[in-house]
Amino acid sequence: MILTAHQPVLMPWCGFFAKLAAADRFIVFDGVQFERKGYSNRVQIKTHHGPIWLTVPVEHGQPLLREAKIVPGNWARKHLKSIELAYAKAPYFGLYYNQLRDILSHEWRYLAGLDRALLDWLLRKLGLSIPIHSASENGFDFEGEKSCLVLDMCVKTGATEYIFGSQGRGYADVAAFEAAGVKPVFQDYRHPVYPQLHGDFVAGLSVLDLLMNVGPGSLDVIVSRGAM
Repeated sequence: MILTAHQPVLMPWCGFFAKLAAADRFIVFDGVQFERKGYSNRVQIKTHHGPIWLTVPVEHGQPLLREAKIVPGNWARKHLKSIELAYAKAPYFGLYYNQLRDILSHEWRYLAGLDRALLDWLLRKLGLSIPIHSASENGFDFEGEKSCLVLDMCVKTGATEYIFGSQGRGYADVAAFEAAGVKPVFQDYRHPVYPQLHGDFVAGLSVLDLLMNVGPGSLDVIVSRGAM
């Protein structure tokens, strides 16, 4: 069983979905600390003026991600306006915008709930099906930090292979994984180039950019150069 995991993220990039496409199971790490300059509450889209950040405001403090509360306000309206201005002329804008508007317009209280709703929607639009579990909701009681935490997760879920992101090389204890019978795999994602609006191609944007420009064929693009 091939496992991968990640903390909750807001409409992530293509490489995130490449990992999920190569895995049999995905676990959402929602028990980690919220990082204000991370990707749990912000993402980039491409506009006529270049890439811009869309940021969901979160209450001050250092809560766990599953406890991070969204600051009420008109952030969703602003995000939707930015998305509309950026992609109104994209080939598949009409296919996705209204559905995205319905999700963002909901009165979300917790960031993790918003992230999960967007993830589920993006997976459906990509045609990607994978079992998803939240670490905090299933009583896994994972222990340790960094490499030890990941290995504990693999052992407790019966994984035989784990897909790390590219940064995993910097902290994974490969020998410990091999001793436990778990094969560590490190993603080396080669970002595909696809048709984009607004000038020269920009990599690393939200997968929303790909959907708006490519539509139902987006998953083929994501894995076209290899998921690893």
